[in-house]
Amino acid sequence: MTKDEFIQRFQMQTLPASIHQYRYAHKLKSAAVLIPIINNNNQLDVLLTKRASHLTHHPGQISFPGGKVEPFDFDITATALRETEEEIGLKASFIDVIGQLKPCQTLSGYEITPIVAIVQNNKSYQIDKNEVDEVFQVPLSHFLQRQHHIQVPIYSQGKQHNVHFMPYQQHNIWGATAAIMHDLTQLLNKTIP
Repeated sequence: MTKDEFIQRFQMQTLPASIHQYRYAHKLKSAAVLIPIINNNNQLDVLLTKRASHLTHHPGQISFPGGKVEPFDFDITATALRETEEEIGLKASFIDVIGQLKPCQTLSGYEITPIVAIVQNNKSYQIDKNEVDEVFQVPLSHFLQRQHHIQVPIYSQGKQHNVHFMPYQQHNIWGATAAIMHDLTQLLNKTIP
């Protein structure tokens, strides 16, 4: 898929609600992540990070750059852009936001809004080692292939929930990151159930 095809498919589709919605008795914490799509020699890649192993929450997990909405953020997009620059040094001037997915909810009580963007290929990142151990790229085509979508049922508060897994090489992409990629690929490729 080319960059132009990606943008056209993304912008021509009606955004489906995320299938990752849970019923909470309390207010969810708002967060935003950036889904950076990189045009790398006519191959689209998704930029991901590996969270620092010393973090209290989700250490070593694969994630998108992003985080909690702060009161001083102008909007949800500003949160994603701010967090991306803080975590990996990628400035907003290198990011072309094309839209967002519907928010998804996590079992840990967050409502995450994914912001989709085309990003200029940048081989050097200013990684904040307090938050990120590694930055890497995965071909978008990996996520578009149905055989890479694995769902495992788990039970929380007496209800079944599906946890998504999309392993790539030595990286175990799972949880909210895989769920968000599942939502994006559903939008781009209607053959994935």
